[in-house]
Amino acid sequence: MELELADIQSGALHPRPSPYAGTYIVLRIDDKHAGREVLRRLIPVLMPATDPAHVDREAWVSAALTFQGLKALGLPQDALDTFPLPFKQGMAARAAMLGDVGESAPENWEKPLGSPDVHLGISALSPDKSRLEAILERAHKTYEAMSGISLIWRLDCYALASEKEHFGFRDGISHPAVEGSGIPGSNPSEPPLRAGEFFLGYRDETNEYPPMPQPEILGRNGTYVVFRKLHQRVAKFRQYLKANASSLEEEAYLGAKMMGRWQSGAPLALSPMRDDPELGADPKRNNAFMYEDDDPKGLKTPPGSHIRRANPRDANVSGTPRLHRMIRRGTSYGPLLPEGISEDDGADRGLAFVFVGSRLDRQFEFVQREWMNDGDFFGGGGNKDPIAGANDGAGAFTIPKAPIRRRLQGLPRFVVTRGGEYFFAPGLRALRWLSELDA
Repeated sequence: MELELADIQSGALHPRPSPYAGTYIVLRIDDKHAGREVLRRLIPVLMPATDPAHVDREAWVSAALTFQGLKALGLPQDALDTFPLPFKQGMAARAAMLGDVGESAPENWEKPLGSPDVHLGISALSPDKSRLEAILERAHKTYEAMSGISLIWRLDCYALASEKEHFGFRDGISHPAVEGSGIPGSNPSEPPLRAGEFFLGYRDETNEYPPMPQPEILGRNGTYVVFRKLHQRVAKFRQYLKANASSLEEEAYLGAKMMGRWQSGAPLALSPMRDDPELGADPKRNNAFMYEDDDPKGLKTPPGSHIRRANPRDANVSGTPRLHRMIRRGTSYGPLLPEGISEDDGADRGLAFVFVGSRLDRQFEFVQREWMNDGDFFGGGGNKDPIAGANDGAGAFTIPKAPIRRRLQGLPRFVVTRGGEYFFAPGLRALRWLSELDA
C-alpha cells in the first residue's frame, strides 16, 4: 500500500526541519467567494508530501479549516453533515472532557480562539525570521486588498537549534512511521502504523476505514489537526523542583523522572541514572526503546511520567496503545526565561501544540482524558500527568524505587491552555474542489 503523497499536505506528514522561525495565523471568512479566492491563491504555495521540508526552501506552508470555516465557504449542508461530532462541535464545546477547566476553561482563552470566528488556519515556517517576514508581507498585501477576509489572530513561534522547549527539555523526538509514506519512524522497534490512523481513505489499525467526509473528493487524503496554545509556567516548574530537591543534580533527576527524559533528550529507559547528551542528540538512538521487557514496573521510566503516558508503547496497560497514536508537532513561542531564574517575569511563553490524526475522539481526546488526566489505565488512580496534566495543587506523582518508592505531593498546574481549535486539513485536490464551489 502506498499513500497518495502528491495529494497530502506535506506539513501533516513530514517532520519539521530545525531550527526555524514560524507563525500561525487565523483568518475569518465573511464572504464565501472571497474565502474561495484565498484558497485558490494559497494552493500554489502548499507543499505536497512528495516534497520533504529542506532548509534551502523559502517557506513551508500548510492550511486547514474549522467546521465554521467550511460553513463560511458555503460547503453544502449534506456535506457538512458527514463530519464527525467532535469536529462539528469544536474544542471549546468539549473543553471539560479535555481537562480545560478553571484557568484553562474557554471563558479564559485568548480571543478569538475557541469562537465561531476562527475559520481558516495557516501555518508558515521558514529557515529564518527575515525570510519569514518577507513571505508574510507578500501574503498580507494579497488578502489586505480583498474584502470579505480578515486576519484576526497571529502567533509567532520558533524552534531552537537545540530543539529544547521552555521547560528545558529537547522536544519533537518521537514520531511514528506511517505505512506507505517511506518516512521512517524514530523508534526502530515500533512497526509502521496503518495509514488510516492518520489519513482518510485508508485502512486503520482495526482494518477498517475511518469515517470520511463526503463527497469522497472532499475527505480523501485529508486529516484532522488539533491546535492548542499552551502557556508554560516555567518559573513555577523550577520552583517546584527546587522545593523537592536538595541539590541541582537532584532537581535534574526529579525533572527527568517527571518527563521521562533528561533535558538533553536522553531517555531514562536507556540512561536511567545520569544524563547522556550524546545519546540525547542522536536521532538513531534517543527513541529506540520499549518498556515491557526491560522496565515493566517503571523503575527507570515511571509509568506516570509524561512521555510514558503520552505513548505507553508496549507497556502492559488497559487498552491498545497503537489505536491512540498521533503525529505531534510542538513549536515554542515567547521569550526564554534565563537559566537559573525562578521568579516569574510575567511574559507569555509556551508551546503551540499540533496533533494530527484521523480520529479526534479515539486519538487526541482519548489521550487527554484517559492518559493525561487520569491514571487508571496503568494503575495510577486519579493522578494526572505531572507536566501537562490538569493538576490543581492536590495531585501526586510516584517514582517507583526499590525498596521504597518516592511520592511527590501537591502538584500545581504547570501548563495552562490559552486556546485551541479542531481543524480539517484537506488534501490538495479537496482544496481545489472547495475553491471551485459554485453555489
